[in-house]
Amino acid sequence: MSDSGHGSYYWCLRHHRVETEADKCPAKFVLGPYPSAAAAENALQTVQDRNEAWEAEDARWAGEDR
Repeated sequence: MSDSGHGSYYWCLRHHRVETEADKCPAKFVLGPYPSAAAAENALQTVQDRNEAWEAEDARWAGEDR
């Protein structure tokens, strides 16, 4: 899929591909919107990175050092 530089892009969890507003699956199957196709392609890594950061912050708040 080409990155045209405009519009919204989504990562489809069902089809494992980037989708646009024109062809996206229902919301329960997609992550996004993202500003580019490349960002949508990296959606799962972004989710993992954010989860790790939030878990580390929760541990810090609880007084646990990782």
